[in-house]
Amino acid sequence: MSKTLPSYTSGIADKPLLGMTIGDMLDRTAEKFPDNDALVCLHQDIRWTYKEFVDKVNEAARAFLAIGVKRGDRVGIWSPNRYEWTVTQFATAKVGAILVNINPAYGVHELQYALNLAGITTLVTADSFKASNYREMIYELAPELKRSTPGKLKADHLPDLSAVINMHDDKHDGMWTWKEFIGFAGDVSEADLSQRQNELQFDDAINIQFTSGTTGNPKGATLTHHNILNNGYFVGESQRLTEHDRLVIPVPLYHCFGMVMGNLGCITHGTAMIYPGEGFDPKTVLQAVHQEKATALYGVPTMFIAELADPEFDSYDLSSLRTGIMAGSICPAE
Repeated sequence: MSKTLPSYTSGIADKPLLGMTIGDMLDRTAEKFPDNDALVCLHQDIRWTYKEFVDKVNEAARAFLAIGVKRGDRVGIWSPNRYEWTVTQFATAKVGAILVNINPAYGVHELQYALNLAGITTLVTADSFKASNYREMIYELAPELKRSTPGKLKADHLPDLSAVINMHDDKHDGMWTWKEFIGFAGDVSEADLSQRQNELQFDDAINIQFTSGTTGNPKGATLTHHNILNNGYFVGESQRLTEHDRLVIPVPLYHCFGMVMGNLGCITHGTAMIYPGEGFDPKTVLQAVHQEKATALYGVPTMFIAELADPEFDSYDLSSLRTGIMAGSICPAE
């Protein structure tokens, strides 16, 4: 019998930890690789270079300042994989707000629990996803929203929440559309944003991710710039990611696999983030790898199994792939 080799890397590290905030890291990468693809969101027809992406992030960051988001405020994100998710991730990092990831599969009671436990003051939400109507669930929890001026919510069951931003273009009572929200950026100067960004420290709390809640209510794990930026960086280092790589990310952004190992792994190396769809579909993933000449692919074992089982698998050119990560559970030998 052949010797089984360990499936992990160990040894002495020769690379120091990154000692900067997420916003500063993004700025540095954009300066170094301005014309490289940063974000390709195929289902939304978005293709931004690093220069374009950092401009969009700065615009959203100024908008957060304009609506009164302070350092340490909790900003919730409830959405499948969309470009607005990632813009919000980096914009909140630049203003020092703590991004709270909310599972897209949550129902009304789980949403209420997360909003109140974390003390979320601003919620950025998709309108719906699959069979879940997010807007109606929010109205169910906060009927006062229908009678409120956007940004001025006072709800009995959601005492901390004051503002709701809907990613979609349709106008709904008490909510800002994403376009309206971004429009507030003009009220804040780039100098004001730079001042806020320069006040931040890399050991500031910047993200709250909830545990699965398997044995009880989900618990919020508070993470810092230093924690998740270095996590993403060294995951990227283990794959030898560079500015020439293109990573397809079909895993959910609300999870650390997507937002840390995916997004932060990319921006620390100048790698392109590629989203094939809002949720997982094997055909869109294979098409993304084929079309974008992706060099890396993430997924859990069931995703890779579904991709391999696709009837048209052999029709896709996947020869550009050189690395990736399979995680989440044991991969069956067959």
